[in-house]
Amino acid sequence: MLAKLKTFSLLGIDAVPVEVEVDVSPAGMPKTMLVGLPEAAVKESTHRVERAIVNSGFQRPQSRIVINLAPAELPKQAASFDLPISLGILAGSGQIASEWFDSYAAVGELALDGTTRPARGALSMAMAAARQSGLRGMLVPSDSAAEAAVVEGIEVIPVSSLAQAVGFFAGEIEIEPTPSRLDVLFRELSVYAEDYADVRGQEMAKRAMTISAAGGHNILMVGPPGSGKTMLAKRMPTILPDLTSGESIETTRIYSAVGRLKPGQPLLAVRPFRSPHHTISNAGLVGGGSTPSPGEISLAHNGVLFLDELPEFNRQTLEVLRQPLEDGTVTISRALSSTTFPANFMLIAALNPCPCGYRGDSQRSCHCTPPQIERYMSKISGPLLDRIDLHLEVPAVPFRELSGGQPGTSSEEMRRQVVAARGIQASRFDGGPTRHNADMTHRQTRQFCRLDEEGTNLLRSSMTELGLSARAHDKILRVARTIADLESSEAIHPMHLSEAINYRMLDRDFWT
Repeated sequence: MLAKLKTFSLLGIDAVPVEVEVDVSPAGMPKTMLVGLPEAAVKESTHRVERAIVNSGFQRPQSRIVINLAPAELPKQAASFDLPISLGILAGSGQIASEWFDSYAAVGELALDGTTRPARGALSMAMAAARQSGLRGMLVPSDSAAEAAVVEGIEVIPVSSLAQAVGFFAGEIEIEPTPSRLDVLFRELSVYAEDYADVRGQEMAKRAMTISAAGGHNILMVGPPGSGKTMLAKRMPTILPDLTSGESIETTRIYSAVGRLKPGQPLLAVRPFRSPHHTISNAGLVGGGSTPSPGEISLAHNGVLFLDELPEFNRQTLEVLRQPLEDGTVTISRALSSTTFPANFMLIAALNPCPCGYRGDSQRSCHCTPPQIERYMSKISGPLLDRIDLHLEVPAVPFRELSGGQPGTSSEEMRRQVVAARGIQASRFDGGPTRHNADMTHRQTRQFCRLDEEGTNLLRSSMTELGLSARAHDKILRVARTIADLESSEAIHPMHLSEAINYRMLDRDFWT
């Protein structure tokens, strides 16, 4: 007897429909065959499925069982095929009959006692189910139901065991769909523990962070150890606008696909902050593997990627950032296929001015030789530096500011300025693909960043003195546009341009 069920398989972070066909026919010796390019985790499912069926009170057919996962040319991985395969075996052997197999898909891993375990990528699968015509709902493990229910327009049926799934398909029990709690989740989870008020002093650095957040600009901080670079970077998400529901779902499905969602947190309601160690590999940073999976830059999508001690990273690893910083996506190509992951993030980098960290410090002496400093800085290439809009010096904080009772500028104050500037940008770009000043094309830069004669002369002389590239020229104009937006100014005035040029001074001080 033949049974057919619908399920989904992950391909990168996207889910694709898969049909599970199970044929149970009489044979002299029981045998189970699984075809359709199953990976190791799927091949092993036959043993889990057999024991889950028996331990749930059903009979394992003493027959020849052929399981086909279609389309056959698509590699299948993960253990989420356990539940549909088990239901197919029971239907093919005549132990259950249902008219709902065409209307409801099923995903989920089974334990040996028949209980369900969470499924990776439940959110992406629910999104794919909502797009598939004729599909009314989807059965998912109870632990993954809240995540899948974020998607509206599809019934998400939570099941805690194989027996419960059988009861639902047989019509013996009714299970209420998990409600979508999108608004409630945002209210409960969109809370930050950090605040810029904790950072004493460094008001100039906070100004630069506000500009960076307002225009979506990448920023690099240079300063001695203990000057507050990491504290400043970690608080950047607190001044960025709230995630929209679309951004939240887009980011959550990346975390769901790689199994990084925390228990009890079915949705990311705060902007991600990723800070990989400097020993990370190329594949760990941008993604990779024989079956491509997202890297740190994709996990930082719609959030912040912080690279501390930038010269300690392998130079080749840093160079692979160049294309994602420009495009906002990263494509991993293999012989048989290629996968594109989103990677629209803000880059914050931090480094010491020299190996010992005290070059230019008035309190401590630097013992590094010029060749040591040159080797230290040579790991950061000019093309990568060109892609960073703001270069900021973060000096050591004097004692009087550390011990003073006056709190620093808070995240709420900074965020108010950022949101106002982002609102101006939203009106300027009017729903187009460009969202922030940092993303402006060359044509938009010429259109929205016009200078008067004094500003043109100032930029010309600065370009000559600093030896800036054409990319740096456009970066200065975009930063100046953001500074003008923070002051609600239609025109870019020379003082806006002058401040933007000051944020490129490290081009001359350290790399030329």
